[in-house]
Amino acid sequence: MRPETEAALAENVKSAEGPLRIVGGGTRDIGAPVEGAVLSVAGLSGVTLYEPGALTVVAQAGTPLAEVEAALAAEGQRLAFEPMDHRGLLGTEGTPTIGGAVAANVSGPRRIQAGACRDSLLGVRFVDGMGRVLKNGGRVMKNVTGYDLVKLMAGSWGTLGVLSEVSLKVQAIPEAEATLVGRGMDAVGGVKALSAALGSPYDVSGAAMSGGAAMVRLEGLGDSVSYRVKRLLAAECAGWDVVEGEVSAALWRGVRDVTPFAGRDGAVWRVSVKPSDGPKLIAALGGPEAILDWGGGLVWMLMEEAEVARVRAEVARLGGHATLVRAPEAVRAKGAVFQPEPAPIEAISRGLRAKFDPRGILNPGLMG
Repeated sequence: MRPETEAALAENVKSAEGPLRIVGGGTRDIGAPVEGAVLSVAGLSGVTLYEPGALTVVAQAGTPLAEVEAALAAEGQRLAFEPMDHRGLLGTEGTPTIGGAVAANVSGPRRIQAGACRDSLLGVRFVDGMGRVLKNGGRVMKNVTGYDLVKLMAGSWGTLGVLSEVSLKVQAIPEAEATLVGRGMDAVGGVKALSAALGSPYDVSGAAMSGGAAMVRLEGLGDSVSYRVKRLLAAECAGWDVVEGEVSAALWRGVRDVTPFAGRDGAVWRVSVKPSDGPKLIAALGGPEAILDWGGGLVWMLMEEAEVARVRAEVARLGGHATLVRAPEAVRAKGAVFQPEPAPIEAISRGLRAKFDPRGILNPGLMG
């Protein structure tokens, strides 16, 4: 099924006689495999409203992410949350969509400064499991009342409703970008340096570590970036190299898309912990290859596929949150993909699914 209107989407859901596998561009094959009829929102495509002066854009859920980004770039603007392209890491094809980014709450390195995808989300329209069209939010942040369905839909992976349209706030593309790079650092020293930079008054928009190099990104007006670079080189980042423009942008695309793990064997984990616990997690697991983002608070790890229980145990010990982003279907089918929820939270999640999808037909089992 590939409806081209919201009304047709609602009819497809309403008339469904069994489970539905909800897909957008088909690039994020994450979660337990879903057995059901494929319902694609790729036919719901197009930017329906863009007001550069108001820093807002409205697009149908199946709109290619590249199309949204191109429309924004033409006006000197961008999506603040820097959404990841999963194709290289997961070995998938297809076209990333704006609805898919929202459904998965995909958020890149700039989250430490600009927030996650859900923080840019102003409003949503979606079809629930009964085929009803619901909407929440609007085109300004204050226009959210009652249930905050906007936040609920971001990161729900299509289990509460099928997105048909999203409204987002955007930001101006900065005049300049520079990255300070400290090489030959271990995880402990790198995270310490990143924490110092983040604790400075210099408005860091990226703080990551990959391949033994710690990286701190600065964006903004040219003179401002130059000043902040000099101040960091004089203190928190003494002796580091500086790269600018496209060279800097390429470094952050590599971090955003976890490029070092693409095309390689092994399971890939995405773990959120306290920044100071990032190095502890890596050490406890025997030093797997890792990329640390968000100042050490987001850890991507390349691991053996059989080590699910070990990773879960160490993450639980640190009070973290882990998602098995890449693994064979047989491993994902065991329900070990998303972080197990504590009983009170699981009860709330179950209640929400019962409210919005009482028939249990929207991506059933995908999140465990």
